[in-house]
Order: sequence, then structure tokens, then C-alpha cells
Amino acid sequence: MKNDSFDLKEKFGLHIKRLREDRGLALRDMATKCELDYSQISKIENAKWDVQLSTIFELAKGLDVEAKELLDFKI
Repeated sequence: MKNDSFDLKEKFGLHIKRLREDRGLALRDMATKCELDYSQISKIENAKWDVQLSTIFELAKGLDVEAKELLDFKI
């Protein structure tokens, strides 16, 4: 049985990856737009990073969406 925290991180990461791919952004391109390291985004997408609120806003900026859209995924 998965840890609920991991499950939430996994679903969030998949949502971020889907949004990135829908926009045709490579990991490094998104990292540049977000002003984050590409390895950090990779860790988020693979549920290996606990995302801080400030990072959510940076991801939103890079994906050209409002931050609330990043949290709009099925739990």
C-alpha cells in the first residue's frame, strides 16, 4: 500500500508532466521558463521532491497558467 503523501506527490507530478508535454516543452525548456533547475522539475514529475508554494508559482509561470490550475487534479 502506498503512502498517501507519495500518492499525492505522484499525482501532482503526473499532472505537471502532462501540462508540460501538452505545451510541447522539453524538461530543459520548462526549467528555463520557470527559472528552476531541470533536475528539480524531473524530481517533481517523478514524485521525488516535496513542492514548496513558491515552486508552484514558478511552475505556473513556466507553463503560462494560474497556480490554481496546477492544483486542479484528481486525488
